[in-house]
Amino acid sequence: MTRLILAALIGSTAMPALAQEVNIYSHRQPELIQPLLDAFTAETGIPVNVAFVDKGLVEKLKAEGDRSPADLILTVDVARLGEVKDAGVTQAVQDAALDAAIPANLRDADHHWYGLTTRARIVYASKDRVADGEVTTYEDLADPKWKGRICTRSFTNDYNVALTAAYLAHHGPEATTQWLEGIKANLAKKPEGGDRDQVKSIWAGECDISLGNTYYMGKMLEDPEQKAWAESVRIVFPKFEDGGTHVNVSGVAMTTSAPNKDAALKLMEFLASDTAQKIYAETNYEFPIKSGVALSPVVQSWGEFTPDSVDLTEISRLRPDALKLIQQVDVDG
Repeated sequence: MTRLILAALIGSTAMPALAQEVNIYSHRQPELIQPLLDAFTAETGIPVNVAFVDKGLVEKLKAEGDRSPADLILTVDVARLGEVKDAGVTQAVQDAALDAAIPANLRDADHHWYGLTTRARIVYASKDRVADGEVTTYEDLADPKWKGRICTRSFTNDYNVALTAAYLAHHGPEATTQWLEGIKANLAKKPEGGDRDQVKSIWAGECDISLGNTYYMGKMLEDPEQKAWAESVRIVFPKFEDGGTHVNVSGVAMTTSAPNKDAALKLMEFLASDTAQKIYAETNYEFPIKSGVALSPVVQSWGEFTPDSVDLTEISRLRPDALKLIQQVDVDG
C-alpha cells in the first residue's frame, strides 16, 4: 500500500529516505491520485510518499535546496508547471517513452514537465434557459445578450488566467481587454467560489451560463447533494473563432534534487502508460493524453470536441500578461 504523508506532518524535510522510493510534492489532493500510486507500487514494489503542498511549493523547494526529499512535483494547470520550471527547481528529463506517449504541444520543449491528462475549459449552460447552439465560441461570452446571465469563479484563478492567456495568444492584448470588459459587464454577480458553485448558481436561477472545467461534471454527478446541480446544465464545448476548445493539463516534473531519480523516472513512465492513463481518466473524469486510451463512459457521454492547437508553453509564457490585463480591467471588482 502506498504510504501517504500529509504536508502537515512532514515539516520541511521529514519524509524518510528508503533505498528505493518516490517522494512527491503534490498540488492535487492525495486521494485523487492515490489509485494511480497504489497501482504503481503493486506493479513495481516501489513505495510512494505524497505530501500535499497547496501553497508555497516553489518557496519550499528553494528553501530545502539539495536537501529536499522531493523527487517529483504533481500539479494542475500549465501555469504552475511553468512556474516550477522558471524557478529553477526542476530538471530536464529526456526519455523516449515519455516523448512517444505525450504529444509535443502538451509537454515542455525543454523536457522539464510532461502533461498527464487534459481537461477542457467549457461552458455549463442551463438546460431550461439556454437553447442548443446559443453559445458556441469564447468570443461570444462578451456579447451583450449575456448581460446579467454569466457566473464565474475569480478571473485571477489559474484556470481563468490560462483561458485568458489562450485568448491573448489568439487575438492580442487590445481584443483581449475588450473581451474581459464584455465578460465583466455580463456578470450576474461578483465572481466567487469554485466551478461547482457556479453550476449551483445556475440551478438556483441566479445565472444561465458559467465557465468551468469538464471534470467537475463527473464529480457533481457522484455527489448526492450536487447531482441536481449537474442535471440542471449541459456541457457546451465553445471554441475560439480561429481555433478549438481551450484545454489545460495536469502534469509532472522532476525536482533538481530528486534523491531517487531512477525510481522517479519509472513512476513518470508509468503515469504515461495505458494502465495509468485509464485509471487517471476514470478516477478524475479527465481526458487521457495518450492516444488510444479509452474515455470513461461518463466523459464519453459529454460528446466530442476539437482541442485548441495553441501550444501550452505559449500559454504559460503569456500568463503574466494575461493576469495583468485581468487586473487592469478588474474583472472581479
